[in-house]
Amino acid sequence: MAKHIGIVACSAEGAALCYRTICTEAPRLMGEERHPEITMHTPPFADYMVHIRSGNWAEVAHLMLASARKLATAGADFAVCPDNTIHQAFPLAAPHSPIPWLHIADAVAQEAAARGFSRLAITGTKYLMTGPVYPDKLKPLGLRWEIPDAEDRERIDRIIFSELVNGIVREESRLYFNEVIRKLKDRGCDAVVLGCTEIPLLVDPSDCPLPTLDSTRLLARAAIRESLKVA
Repeated sequence: MAKHIGIVACSAEGAALCYRTICTEAPRLMGEERHPEITMHTPPFADYMVHIRSGNWAEVAHLMLASARKLATAGADFAVCPDNTIHQAFPLAAPHSPIPWLHIADAVAQEAAARGFSRLAITGTKYLMTGPVYPDKLKPLGLRWEIPDAEDRERIDRIIFSELVNGIVREESRLYFNEVIRKLKDRGCDAVVLGCTEIPLLVDPSDCPLPTLDSTRLLARAAIRESLKVA
């Protein structure tokens, strides 16, 4: 019996992509039309954003824990959160959770190390790019990282919040992301972390200047593997 996956969702597009990935990729391991039981919960996105914008990570953690408790009540055995930015509150939430969590940056860092990458370009919201979520997971594996310059960080953040979280995918924005990633390649990066769970909707690996590390799908695959472990 596969473990029941709980999804602590934040924004709709990233959570939907994580859910779909679990449902479409699990059958390769479990058999036709089979995937683990999944329960998802999220408060209104605005509830998260008011605390993210004010830097109140304790309240972000409170929201994450409220979801985790509801998922545990529904029978989930562990939780994943397909949102990179709110992982800044992960250290405040996970120790008090009734169920264990997987960390999205762990999944990315382990994939980067397995593929032999050494210097990662980090893209995501401005909170993520300048925050500790990825440095805390990359340092122990000896991985280095770069982030876009301040002007690019601001524009990337605007694209995420005005377009991607609303399901808007514009060719102009895709080309701009590729331009930023090319700059980071010129600074020595050998792979790029798509560190907002909506960025995979925009960036096409086939024409991206760097190999991509899709945090959403990597977390979903980690959840499948965890679900199939013997309890």
